[in-house]
Amino acid sequence: MAAICNTSWKRWALAAAVCLLAVPAAQAADQVGGHFGVVVPLVTRVDGQNTTISDQFNVGFPTGITIKPGGRAAFDLEVVPLIHSDTKRVDLTIHPGVLWSLSGHWTAGLRAAFEVNQKAYGFTPLINYGFPQANGTTLFAEFVLPVRFQRDAFDQGQTAVTAGIHLGWAF
Repeated sequence: MAAICNTSWKRWALAAAVCLLAVPAAQAADQVGGHFGVVVPLVTRVDGQNTTISDQFNVGFPTGITIKPGGRAAFDLEVVPLIHSDTKRVDLTIHPGVLWSLSGHWTAGLRAAFEVNQKAYGFTPLINYGFPQANGTTLFAEFVLPVRFQRDAFDQGQTAVTAGIHLGWAF
């Protein structure tokens, strides 16, 4: 019986060794990066009314993680806390999206938008220009055009369109 167990153990060890040696080493083709920035809404239009930066100053701090599987497309998950200066309220937007590398240092993208604790959702198209730095990071300027489908204080549906500027640092 001991001889059978000893032979069985050797077969399992040999099979395991063959499996381990036959599997090629894993290589990380994906690149992971991130970014941090400051976004300022410049003008918002809701129900025919404009609100500009001089009427209400808001500032957001987009922070994101980017997965670049290779090629021109990348997946980016961004969270944006937005501080409203008039009410001192802070909103949070969950902002997943897809980015496409264009020619030169240009990038275009489209994000979904889910505003936490708000009656709003939508999407954000963007265009971005990067300024590569010697240390491998990139400073960038981005024009964003958030579109939100939201409910007002009377629970009536409305659409808000905002033009804003996002300045940041990608690494």
